[in-house]
Amino acid sequence: MRGWFGIIVRFVVSALVLLFVGFLVPGFEVAGFVNALLAAVVIAVIGYLVELALGQRVSPQSRGVVGFVTAAVVIWLAQFVVPTMTVTIIGALLASFIIGLVDAIVPTELR
Repeated sequence: MRGWFGIIVRFVVSALVLLFVGFLVPGFEVAGFVNALLAAVVIAVIGYLVELALGQRVSPQSRGVVGFVTAAVVIWLAQFVVPTMTVTIIGALLASFIIGLVDAIVPTELR
């Protein structure tokens, strides 16, 4: 049961981060908490599929330029699945940067 609770907490925190990023970043918008939660799930699934197809070196945890750009593309692609999410390319790059900063401050194990 603890494993499921941890997963739920991570998605809730990720949704809150997406709402915060939507407040800060021009060109990145997600309407409401439920849609932010859906966006967090969609981003996680797309990111997992990209990492599965291209390998670990494209994951944002690699902290390189390739991981940063890949995260931005994943965020940009999520708008086509989440109906109330709109993201420009610049918005996706800025969101990827801010989410990377948050991830550096609050490691994934704590979220």
